[in-house]
Amino acid sequence: MHFDLAYVMSLVNSVLTADTAAQAGTAAQEGAAATGNVGTGLLVLGACVGAGLACLGAGFGIGRIGSASVESIARQPEASGDIRGAMVLTAAFIEGVCLFTVTIALLGVLIR
Repeated sequence: MHFDLAYVMSLVNSVLTADTAAQAGTAAQEGAAATGNVGTGLLVLGACVGAGLACLGAGFGIGRIGSASVESIARQPEASGDIRGAMVLTAAFIEGVCLFTVTIALLGVLIR
């Protein structure tokens, strides 16, 4: 995977200045001085980073649960039903927490 720092920085810059450009246009129409509001861009950026980290953590957690359960089933094949049930239940709880975090981040962006 190629990591292009210039692209990421331009994306962050566009997120931070998107609201500022719209305000500058309305302020120029009113004849007032254009002062940028970076708070909205930072709110969106923070929500995106938070939701991404939550999903990343959930993915790693579910991967570790799957790995541990496969190892346990390989060691004790007779307990595979119980291990599989516990794995699915725990993965569902982790996925629920991830969806809750993404929902809160989305609400934080939409409701200002």
